Order: sequence, then structure tokens, then C-alpha cells
Amino acid sequence: MVGKLDVDERARALADLPGWSVVADRDGISRRFTFANFNAAFGFMTRVALLAEKADHHPEWSNIYNRVDIILTTHDAGGLSRRDIDLAVAIDALLP
Repeated sequence: MVGKLDVDERARALADLPGWSVVADRDGISRRFTFANFNAAFGFMTRVALLAEKADHHPEWSNIYNRVDIILTTHDAGGLSRRDIDLAVAIDALLP
């Protein structure tokens, strides 16, 4: 089973993830992505879905028109884990 990150691991990981912020009440991280229109936002979600499926680690997310809000937390670990950080890095790599 994947374990939660400790305080130092979290600090190092978040320092390398600009745009992501802590969601304390969920023990996870979140980020809002804004695109030119709905098609661009939905295309981004499709690319994230493919990454998430391959990693067997799925985000909590919502989409309203050109905006995609993502929360990453590892339910099995009871909070933020390396799997969340790895998926956040992969998601960020999709951006131009």
C-alpha cells in the first residue's frame, strides 16, 4: 500500500509544483486550469483521463465551460501520497 507523505516530503514536492495548493480538509492538492473554451478544457480532461487510467490513480475533478478543477488525494493512503505528486507532474507536462 502507498503511504502518506510526511511533512518534509510534502514541502519538497509542492515546491516543485507551482500552481498546486494544499487542500487541508481533504489532505490533498488542487489546481484550477483555465482554457480558451469548452473544447480545449474537455480535450485536456481526456488527456488527463488517459494518464490517470494508465497510472490507476484517478482525480476528483469538475468542469465548467473553460475551467477544470482537479483535486488529487490517495484514498487508500488516507491523504497525499507520491502517487498524487507523480500524477500532478504528469498533468502539468500536458500544458503548453
